[in-house]
Amino acid sequence: MDDDAFDQLCDFFSEIPFTDAQKVRFRSLWYLIEVPRGTLITEAGKVERYFYFVLDGVQALYILNQKGEKVVLGFSYADGPSGVFDSFIAQQASSTFLEALKPSKLLRINLEDYHSLFEQFPEFHRWGHHFFRDVLFGRLFREVEILTMSAEERYIAFMQRCPEALKVIPQKYLASYLNMKPETFSRLRSNTTY
Repeated sequence: MDDDAFDQLCDFFSEIPFTDAQKVRFRSLWYLIEVPRGTLITEAGKVERYFYFVLDGVQALYILNQKGEKVVLGFSYADGPSGVFDSFIAQQASSTFLEALKPSKLLRINLEDYHSLFEQFPEFHRWGHHFFRDVLFGRLFREVEILTMSAEERYIAFMQRCPEALKVIPQKYLASYLNMKPETFSRLRSNTTY
């Protein structure tokens, strides 16, 4: 990985006070991959083997409903984590898919090396606590939005807080994530300012 990619990764782990020697070791654990749009990074029924950091691109985490339609649970994008975290940590088959919605550049680390971070750097325990707390609170917040807000309120709230990268992904994915039909999303996009 080049220095810019490593700087992005270090910014994500900014709570960890690496020495120069530790940075060399940390850097050696991550591998760069590039995946084209439409690539299934993780398939349901398979075990997630990696924790990812997104350098560029957008990915969607989804399940298939009984009709075989994608039900989007979340997105990952530049400067943030990606992967199927529950499958990765538990090393059990994933119930979800992770798909690249745009060509993506990712850094990845395997489970053994991920665990070694916690052994070598005690600060990772604090980082891990904050990371999984934020994931849990984010899921709870999303459930409350879906159960208590109208489609228009969900649309406005999402568009106000989402990064530009998400505003340009296919509308069917955004509609699914917001628990509305694509036609409703399209109407709200045409008629609502945010």
